[in-house]
Amino acid sequence: MKLLHITCSPRAQGSQSARLAQAIVERLCAVHPAMQVQLRDLAAEPLPHVDGAYADALAGKVPEGTAAGALVRSDTLIAELAQADAIVLGTPMHNFTVPSVLKTWSDHVLRIHRTFAPTPEGHKRGLLRNRPVYIAVAAGGMFLGERARQPDFLTPYLRAVFNTMGLRLLHFVTLQGMVRDEQAVAAEWRQALATLDLHLPPAALAA
Repeated sequence: MKLLHITCSPRAQGSQSARLAQAIVERLCAVHPAMQVQLRDLAAEPLPHVDGAYADALAGKVPEGTAAGALVRSDTLIAELAQADAIVLGTPMHNFTVPSVLKTWSDHVLRIHRTFAPTPEGHKRGLLRNRPVYIAVAAGGMFLGERARQPDFLTPYLRAVFNTMGLRLLHFVTLQGMVRDEQAVAAEWRQALATLDLHLPPAALAA
């Protein structure tokens, strides 16, 4: 079995979202000892933004035989997604939404006729097989539930991205208010780990 582990915090080992995502990876590997983990660190190796050559290739505006070169990076990232039996994503919340490096990744993998297809009614139909996606989110402020004090554009955005490609088994695990004192942060971690205990059934990965 293969697991795609995506992380995108610029804080590397000091990142709360990276630590939480790693905890998820370790739990999955404990259940499936033969799991092969592929790491895609978008902060350490940021992707270039899609460019004019990419856009022209998608629109069929380049000479025959030259489109493949413009899309090779997209093909690689899509192949990583397609081959994985589960995905673990660790991300901080930056200014109410996803970091720019994660947005760039989504621009490469959300691709017409590869990860989604348009329908006659104008909708988008996902082309990837459905698998579990575990999303670890860390935020300095409070953005979910009754404690929310700031907008949340991250959660609906990631739902739209993965759902569009056909990935609908999304499991969000969050760390909120991480700029608070040590006691509050420790309590947040206890709650997040309790959520993992409750909502990370081994059967979900085998489904």
